[in-house]
Amino acid sequence: MNVKIEPSWHEHLQQEFEQPYFAQLTDFVRQEYTTQTCYPPGSLIFNAFNLCPFDKVKVVIIGQDPYHEPRQAQGLSFSVADGVPFPPSLQNIFKEIQNDLGKPIPASGDLTRWAKQGVLLLNATLTVRAHQAASHQRHGWETFTDAAIRALSAGREHLVFILWGGYARSKAQLIDRSRHFILESVHPSPLSANRGGWFGNPHFSRCTAYVEQNGGAPIEWSSGGAGNCG
Repeated sequence: MNVKIEPSWHEHLQQEFEQPYFAQLTDFVRQEYTTQTCYPPGSLIFNAFNLCPFDKVKVVIIGQDPYHEPRQAQGLSFSVADGVPFPPSLQNIFKEIQNDLGKPIPASGDLTRWAKQGVLLLNATLTVRAHQAASHQRHGWETFTDAAIRALSAGREHLVFILWGGYARSKAQLIDRSRHFILESVHPSPLSANRGGWFGNPHFSRCTAYVEQNGGAPIEWSSGGAGNCG
């Protein structure tokens, strides 16, 4: 199957594209996008992979599925386009960056700037029907994204896997802890974060320290400039 995805990822995931489940998934997604409003736009379904080639990945942040309201999803976990109000989880992510690193909350919720530095912003499910959270789960996306995580675990060394919340933490079993660094905490959503364990975790400074210790350029988590969390 000819899937339009960044070439290095195509090479590492080629076997997945030939599996029966992926053909079924493709048919399902095509039908959904034809008959329903779905997110992200079709051209951005593989955005996380296209912005962050396999050999450039330094950090993996795992989300569950895309935002399901208009103008939000752009194929990157937790990210929203410029001008879109920050969803609650992203607000708390930026607050923790401010607490941890002393950086100002950025003006933009577009995390493309992270992806271009080697942060793979990977949702376990890559599409969703409008206004219906989790509507495209259990149709094959999880099998595909699990394969991507396994490929990184086996094919790379000294990556940071950031797992927020129970769902993301369940992916730890796919990762070789002897080769990689795993950071785990509760989810940044207000329901979880306000019960404790999110603020003060301090994942961003620990991640940056590990990347630098292993010869990588540090991630610039904040682009500076005060932003509106409204």
